[in-house]
Amino acid sequence: MNAKPQQTPPRVPPLSRLTVAETALRLLNESGLDKLTLRAIAQELDVKAPALYWHFKNKQELIDEMATEMFRRMAASPAQRGADGPSTPWRERMLAANRGLRRALLAYRDGARVFTGSRFTGTEHAEQSEAYLRDLLAQGFELPQAVRAMTTAFSYTLGFVIEEQGVHPVPGERREGYDVAERSERMADYPLTAAAGAHLFQEYDEHFEEGLQIVIDGIAARYGIR
Repeated sequence: MNAKPQQTPPRVPPLSRLTVAETALRLLNESGLDKLTLRAIAQELDVKAPALYWHFKNKQELIDEMATEMFRRMAASPAQRGADGPSTPWRERMLAANRGLRRALLAYRDGARVFTGSRFTGTEHAEQSEAYLRDLLAQGFELPQAVRAMTTAFSYTLGFVIEEQGVHPVPGERREGYDVAERSERMADYPLTAAAGAHLFQEYDEHFEEGLQIVIDGIAARYGIR
């Protein structure tokens, strides 16, 4: 009787910063940022938790790497690459960049919170920032103006998505307490505030687009660059 051939065990990818960050991003949508722990990530990777400390001293270092990987994925998307280029008018490029940022953040539960205050670990963002600033200068901005314009639009987008994910942690999921009709009934004594709920907690796509246009119009008016 022939012996059964030995089965090759499944190949386990080597543990690395990228492997850990990718696993953390996958678990982020399940648990959210507050419940994401190194222990849970280690269990998912089938390693002991101390093994992760060879790569990350603490949770913030892991979050920094997660934000970096999110940025890499965003920068590599065809839509984002198509919006970059010295021939793209600055308004169009700023619109595309911030639309792409919002899409990238909304792809993860608490995605905007991961980005907030994180320190990128690579230099990919510097390469993209260098090209972005160079194009703004070529279209009439001075460097301080270009920096203010770029960071103001970025801050608007990041803040908007933080608020958006406070209501909709992921698409199709709404946190309790944000039902517009119920809110209107509770605030019946304050009719303008009650009516504002329909504009605050619904139609986020339209809200974002109009707000971003307001920011860009303000930049153009402030610096006299059309």
